[in-house]
Amino acid sequence: MLKFIIKRFAAAIPVLLVVTTLTFFLVRIAPGGPFDTEKAVSAEVMQALKRRYNLDQPVYVQYFDYMKNAIQGDLGPSFKYPGRTVTEMVKTGLPVTFELGVYAMIWALLIGVTAGVVASLRPNTAQDYVPMTMSMIGICLPSVLLGPLLVLVFGLWFEWLPVSGWDSWQHKILPSLTLGSGYAAYIARLSRGGMLEILSQDFIRTARAKGLSNTAVVFKHAMRGGLGPVISFIGPAIAGLLSGSFVTETVFQIQGIGRFYVQAAFNRDYTMILGTTVLFSVMIVFFNLLSDIMAVWANPRLKFETSKGAR
Repeated sequence: MLKFIIKRFAAAIPVLLVVTTLTFFLVRIAPGGPFDTEKAVSAEVMQALKRRYNLDQPVYVQYFDYMKNAIQGDLGPSFKYPGRTVTEMVKTGLPVTFELGVYAMIWALLIGVTAGVVASLRPNTAQDYVPMTMSMIGICLPSVLLGPLLVLVFGLWFEWLPVSGWDSWQHKILPSLTLGSGYAAYIARLSRGGMLEILSQDFIRTARAKGLSNTAVVFKHAMRGGLGPVISFIGPAIAGLLSGSFVTETVFQIQGIGRFYVQAAFNRDYTMILGTTVLFSVMIVFFNLLSDIMAVWANPRLKFETSKGAR
């Protein structure tokens, strides 16, 4: 397992290098600059600003300087927030984004697994069609549309829940539900498919023949193997939730990494765009690796086949 982890991280290093390099040059190719929206200043002041942020150097010099500092953990100063570094802003927003992602994942698992398991117990009946149809609705409604709809219904019409901020538990319901609904739909489909495959196996028929109740068969024997596809999906899903939270954070005015990323894109804040992109890339690599480890834990045959192949 240790060799597997080291190999995966070693393979991720070139990917992170390519992502960082492409992002570095693409943001500089895009029209506009970080100081274009500032009020008119003299040429001397503009030159001083560029010198302060190392923008007076050739692009390749800026690139190598940035990479050297980034390897040491220094993501540079923010162009739009004087006196604050990108690392400080990441430390401020990351806990909020991570908390939002965890709550969204909980919603996705509760809704998706329940719908998928219920649908698999009676395939091709109303008990199957209803939850699967609702899961398709979840896929078809992106967060950019679902979020405002939830705000309109539960925030403005019924006035049950607040529609912005991240203070109390009431503030966290609508954003996490908005972010997790799409993944709940995918989890429902995966749960249904995995459970249908396991429920048709011989050991399930043997368990039923021994007189075990349907509840015991489903919860003790079928779910561990049937939810294998869901376990494999959790890692990429969490990475997607964290890196895709910028729409939800913008809709609900949440001060997380996603909202900083959107503001940085509008403000041409080069260092903030680069820092958040690198952070999202690292999180994707980490959670993909975590999902592989969980999949091996849930299905020991994967570990045996891996070790056998290694020999």
